Amino acid sequence: MKVSVIGSGYVGLVSGVCFAELGHTVVCIDTIKEKVDSINAGVPLIFEEGLKELMRKHLDDGSFQATQDLSAAIDSDMTFLCVGTPSREDGSIDLRYVLQAVEDLGIVLRQKEGRHVLVVKSTVLPTTTNDKVIPLLVQASGKSIGDHLGVAMNPEFLKEGVAITDFLHPDRVVIGATDDRTFHEVASLYEQIKAPILRTDLSTAEMIKMASNAFLAARISLVNELGNLSKVLGMDFREVAKGVGLDSRIGPQFLRAGCGFGGSCFPKDIKSIRAQARELGVPTDMLDAVLSVNHRQPLRMVEILEREMDLEGKTVAVLGLAFKPGTDDIREASSLTVVKELLRKGAKVRAHDPQAIPNFRRLFPEIIYCDTAKECLYEADAALILTEWKEYSDRGLYGDMLLVDGRGITKTNNYQGICW
Repeated sequence: MKVSVIGSGYVGLVSGVCFAELGHTVVCIDTIKEKVDSINAGVPLIFEEGLKELMRKHLDDGSFQATQDLSAAIDSDMTFLCVGTPSREDGSIDLRYVLQAVEDLGIVLRQKEGRHVLVVKSTVLPTTTNDKVIPLLVQASGKSIGDHLGVAMNPEFLKEGVAITDFLHPDRVVIGATDDRTFHEVASLYEQIKAPILRTDLSTAEMIKMASNAFLAARISLVNELGNLSKVLGMDFREVAKGVGLDSRIGPQFLRAGCGFGGSCFPKDIKSIRAQARELGVPTDMLDAVLSVNHRQPLRMVEILEREMDLEGKTVAVLGLAFKPGTDDIREASSLTVVKELLRKGAKVRAHDPQAIPNFRRLFPEIIYCDTAKECLYEADAALILTEWKEYSDRGLYGDMLLVDGRGITKTNNYQGICW
């Protein structure tokens, strides 16, 4: 099938390349020339394990390309909408990019004689596709839902660092569709995928995405709060988690205590669904607590450090800036909170991350960035592990230096864990 993808950010680029891997012909459409030129040169502007290699493979075989020309969508059977949905100040979703893309696509589709399917993959609140996307698409295109247009909602469940594996080997594929024909057309894209395909209405598909992220984030915050208590009581929460995870009703996933969650999904999605709930008069006690715990958790790293030393004038090595290993994404990362607090306390900060330094430097140009973990630790008074990059697990790096481990990946002679 011929597929166009509007938006070549994280979700759009990974989805486009993976659809090509599944045998489809894909064109990614983006308004930013730098992105388009970089993609066509085989150089993704984001770091994701395996993405560059897979992208170059399908650029070479002709099944994947990028363009700035939205009219390229006319030659495709289906367009995936993968543009950003940033948060406003109050936590609600800003739909400007979604609605602009839908309107622009609709205008272009006026030139198309045959049927076209729009699939929303951007994360949006329940009822958005039905109440806002469809009316705008119909108005802009002059076409009607049915013979000329199909609309679906196909949420993504990609974990940064393992996104390609998640796309090609998912737990499930969720498709909300306007009608049978549209559902089967979208489902046919995933014929090679060995996973259950769940058909829903549009709003249910949107809520499944939101509810999944809210549930996982809630689990992390609960684990971190129990981990904080365990440390005060002198216990290692990692041992507690082993026992808890053996309960078949709970399972072992997402039981790792640490210095909080980050990234582009969990914080944003929880804030947006909370804003919608508040607008509708629905209490949000659980969602409030999830965000509150996660806001405080990175600060515990600094609190633990302060119990051991006065930070004024001290040099602290920060190991890990990305919100998780396998990516260069620093959005909502624990490192942002920790570095800001260290500087506020008068500490000197040295930092290392194998991928995220360029992104972090834009926000904190005043700190020292190091090419290796060993260089970062040189003459530091203490170290903090904020991202579980494998190289930081080498206990030989630290000697007798005070280490505060926010991810539980090593153990040294002079050691404090965040929840153990």
